[in-house]
Amino acid sequence: MIRILYVALLCFTSGVLLISCKVKDYPSDSRPVTHEQWDSLVKRHVTPAGWIDYRGFQRDSNRLKAYLDLLSRHHPNDEFWSREERLAYWINAYNSFTVKLVIDHYPVESIKDIKRGISFVNTVWDIKFIDIEERTYDLNNIEHGIIRPKFDEPRIHFALNCAAKSCPKLRNEAYTAERLDEQLTEQAEYFLQETSKNVIQPGQLKLSKIFNWYKGDFTDNGTLIEYIDQYTKVDIQPDAGIEYLDYSWALNDLPEGE
Repeated sequence: MIRILYVALLCFTSGVLLISCKVKDYPSDSRPVTHEQWDSLVKRHVTPAGWIDYRGFQRDSNRLKAYLDLLSRHHPNDEFWSREERLAYWINAYNSFTVKLVIDHYPVESIKDIKRGISFVNTVWDIKFIDIEERTYDLNNIEHGIIRPKFDEPRIHFALNCAAKSCPKLRNEAYTAERLDEQLTEQAEYFLQETSKNVIQPGQLKLSKIFNWYKGDFTDNGTLIEYIDQYTKVDIQPDAGIEYLDYSWALNDLPEGE
């Protein structure tokens, strides 16, 4: 019995999927929602470079709660929601609930410092605090149980923000169905040009560990270099060397006073 429990827990370690743990579809008759509330919040409290003013979000906690309540009343479904509406919803949900989790425990030096339960068993991504209609999720459920297996869209790795300095930036506008493809492409291009996270040279790539952790997502239709080459202006050599940079889990907090 202990071994079965241990294997189940191996589905997620430190927020990285090890074994596929797809979330079953949830029956709902909800209609698509708009994300103006989240758009307004991130425009106010997130810089263009993606630094997050968590103190500002705390002051605006009632407005954030109103948006999260909206999400909680509307679970996406295949019947009434388009693919783009569902994916935009889940990206915005992941990002906004992550901010909620941080401000509920703020100040913290790292999102990984947030723990509930036994530390050996639980990580911050396993905390079940996201109520949507009659189902409760954790952040792992949303990323690895819904977004990755159901949408087959590698660019989501540049859109989901894990509240750490080495994560892709939190976009200071909401994702919308109408502009989703454009927004995801912009995120990919921006992430690859951030030299603190990726250094792209013709013969040598120093990459974020995201490209190592989720390599299979990026190489379904070719090599990793071929995937990256779509989103950078650098003419990368096919045999370029690849190494992975250290990953900082320090909070992507806007310094006080800025």
